[in-house]
Amino acid sequence: MGRILALIYGIFGFLLFNASLIYFILFISPTFEAQLMNSGTEVPFVQALFINILLIILFGVQHSVMARPLFKDWWTKIVPMPIERSTYVVIASLFMILLCGLWQPLPELVWNVENHLAYWVLIGLFGFGWLFSLYATFLINQFDLLGLRQVFLYWRVKPYTPVPFKVVSVYKYIRHPIMSGTIIGLWATPTMSMGHFVLAIGFTIYIFIGIYFEERDMMKIHSEYYGDYRQKTSMLIPFIRLKKT
Repeated sequence: MGRILALIYGIFGFLLFNASLIYFILFISPTFEAQLMNSGTEVPFVQALFINILLIILFGVQHSVMARPLFKDWWTKIVPMPIERSTYVVIASLFMILLCGLWQPLPELVWNVENHLAYWVLIGLFGFGWLFSLYATFLINQFDLLGLRQVFLYWRVKPYTPVPFKVVSVYKYIRHPIMSGTIIGLWATPTMSMGHFVLAIGFTIYIFIGIYFEERDMMKIHSEYYGDYRQKTSMLIPFIRLKKT
């Protein structure tokens, strides 16, 4: 692939991912959930539940499998290395779009907070969670995370160098702040529909599975340094560490 085409492809992937993420946040937001997640023709509960769980599984499998080093070693024999991350980002975005597009409405309420103060606290937490997650991506170089740095260096005919492992800002207190913010954003809502509830449970399970595999990979790459960091730093909640046997 030509350098200019690779750059355009990388920019496209970067924009597509951010657009799909923004839509997903609106999709589950207290303001637009009724119009987006729970609109359309309802099907029988069991059928809707089956389809939604299948969509979550497909999303999780794609994200986890394509992120593993073993898959990347095979994948880069087909996809040029400079656009490998951008291709992952594009496919991940398409799976996000697929999930939102095929999601079956389950509008029954699990909870509905009517207390004025509690309502706005939950709205604030919803916004905080997603902003916190976004902030954490910039701390580890969002442009590298989404493949834009790789195609830019390729376009400039410069060798790619991995972003070094650094412990800065919130990473001093939690190892996975992106996931912490995401979990807050998934669960902090004053009006929880059954569809949102199913999605939040599914994504939370996926997050813990993803963390397990990511940390296993990090231990292989960074060896003792990450092991020490893991022992001293909480996973998701500051100052709370699970004892490892």
